Amino acid sequence: MAALLSPADHPNSLNALDAIFAPQSVAVIGASNTPGKVGHDIFQNILKGGFTGTLYPVNPNAKSIGCVRAYPSILDIPDAVDLAMLILPPKLCLQAVDQAIEKGIKGIVIVSAGFREVGAEGAAIEARIVDVCRAAGIRVVGPNCLGVINPLPAIQLNASFAARMPRAGNVSFISQSGALCTAVLDFAADREFGFSKFISIGNKADVDELDLLRYLHRDADTEVIMIYLEELRRGPEFIEEVKAITSGDRPTPILVIKSGRTHAGAMAAASHTGALAGSEAVYDAIFKQCGIIRVESIDELFDFATAFSYKNLSNLGKLRKKIPEGNRVAIITNAGGPGIVATDMTISSGLQLAKFRQETTEVLASHLPETANIHNPVDVIGDASFERYQNALQAVIRDEGVDGALVILTPQSMTDALGTAKAIAGIARQTAKPILCCFMGIVDVSAGYRYLQENGIPVFKFPESAAKALGALYRYSKWLNRQFLAQFTLKHDQETASAIIAAHVQQGSAALGELDGLALLSCYGFKTLPTRLAATADDAVSIASEIGLPVVLKIVSPQILHKSDAGGVLVNVQTEEDVRIGFQTICDNAKAFDPQAEIHGILVQQMAPKGEEIILGMNRYPVFGPLIMFGTGGIFVEVFQDVAFRLAPVQRNEARRMIRSIRGYKLLEGVRGRPKTDLIELERLVVSFSNLVMNHPEIREIDINPLIAHAEGNGATVADCRILLDIPAKDPVR
Repeated sequence: MAALLSPADHPNSLNALDAIFAPQSVAVIGASNTPGKVGHDIFQNILKGGFTGTLYPVNPNAKSIGCVRAYPSILDIPDAVDLAMLILPPKLCLQAVDQAIEKGIKGIVIVSAGFREVGAEGAAIEARIVDVCRAAGIRVVGPNCLGVINPLPAIQLNASFAARMPRAGNVSFISQSGALCTAVLDFAADREFGFSKFISIGNKADVDELDLLRYLHRDADTEVIMIYLEELRRGPEFIEEVKAITSGDRPTPILVIKSGRTHAGAMAAASHTGALAGSEAVYDAIFKQCGIIRVESIDELFDFATAFSYKNLSNLGKLRKKIPEGNRVAIITNAGGPGIVATDMTISSGLQLAKFRQETTEVLASHLPETANIHNPVDVIGDASFERYQNALQAVIRDEGVDGALVILTPQSMTDALGTAKAIAGIARQTAKPILCCFMGIVDVSAGYRYLQENGIPVFKFPESAAKALGALYRYSKWLNRQFLAQFTLKHDQETASAIIAAHVQQGSAALGELDGLALLSCYGFKTLPTRLAATADDAVSIASEIGLPVVLKIVSPQILHKSDAGGVLVNVQTEEDVRIGFQTICDNAKAFDPQAEIHGILVQQMAPKGEEIILGMNRYPVFGPLIMFGTGGIFVEVFQDVAFRLAPVQRNEARRMIRSIRGYKLLEGVRGRPKTDLIELERLVVSFSNLVMNHPEIREIDINPLIAHAEGNGATVADCRILLDIPAKDPVR
């Protein structure tokens, strides 16, 4: 397959995609008169979909397709053609592409299968097509895809084999799966959900997710982007560009559903990082680093998109997305049960119930019956009229301590669903705060539900869906409003570090001994402990006396990577006699664990000062590069799995968010008499660690476990480390 190119290699790539999504003329090469064939269905879908441009069927064996004159080849079409839809076997596709280039075509969509996904011959044809199209400045969607759809009135193009033309809207959808696309379109029709662009990218031989994200970010008709993702083929470049898309002057929310979540695929690695990381850790890291919201299901994908497309007029007269400034939510309900469900889900979604000001509760008390609850969640009682809802919502949304509201309505015999919906919409138009609704039921609330939909107010059938959507809005708000600290100015001894690594590579030694590992980490500003190797018990006693008791004793054996598992570590050894006994105990334990283990000696290390145990690790992945792990360390790291991942390079702000994302962060802040740890130093060390793995690609895996984080101002100390290198295979002797 041809190599992926950067945006600089496609100087007009964004404009070139206009030929695919907004063509003035389309040629269907492989159009057919036979119902059920893809060439027939795609041609008919374009024709019946009301395409506003000119449509040309191409088939050398037909005079007409669907009463439209057919042409033997694209070269026989007398007028200019913007987009060529190819529905041909791979070898014929290659010929048709050559003719399309000669014709001056501007964009190509290859629907046909039989390319890279089936074997080497198909892959070679696919690569050839991409090469010739790139040389001609033509962008290609597919092959092996559903096609593209633009339902906007100015275009009305259904260039796909999905029979249903979706409603026009402001959400664009990208999918690697064509089969999923048809299900999504059916689902969208049931929810009366509209799209701006709808794209199936198949093999993504040329146009991929990043190309489309760039294009859709600049598309005035797209406010939210949804993606069904199976794999990415770009790493750091994807993160940096998408970060600009989800932030910047015109931030575009991106919602992703990623397949294969239950198959984490942790690496068979010697490190704790490798055991905990995997493909899902990589993707989670990518999404968090570039501000993408990950969803759990197709249902949730639509729920969140509904909330993110919610807009109102700003003071500047422009439509702006309604994003909460904080996480304080007011709930208004006419039924206790749904209110409790919403409250629970609100809290689990990272939100909190707003505490009303006294003035707000006084207003509520004046408008609601005595049996009503005037505190959050507000219960307006089952017989609530639309005026009661209106008064309650106006009161809470004006409260400065409320960032958004969730309104729940259950149908009672006296409920005016439509009147309540109109009251909510009226208030929503007057505030920048998001108001999400849950109208529970189908028939009895349908008029109100439909009115809210038509007026752009997010409405859901269940309270948990509304609460989750509001939580997603808040997460995106945190991303948009994140703070940016000044970066660290760091100096490293890269030359000495390179020499340590080079010596091991020359010797063909994949594992750095702990002494060399500590020396390497010292080059990047890590504080290490006095450590020496003892060959005998007498040596161990002598070393312990010199560096000062108490000490730690550790086995040194290339066959024993996890020392604790083999009983190969003794901590807080207090006396010289204990050192002597401990030396022999560790040797005996190692032999019992692995009789074949080669014991090089025992490390004697000064005991680290007290602190919180942290793990800092890295595994290197093809395409994506180094995946860094930070988390709660020690011997239980794989039990608790309280870790966070990011792809390198990681700078200070990402390091800060990474540290604060683990559950054990409260321990680092200080709790129950424990001192607050040196968080700034931890941030600096994460950045230094990132620099280390970026500067030295020979490093395959690292675990620093534990890294002892001390009290504020006292830094952190490396207590143990494990470093593995990639050693190039030697050329076979000829």
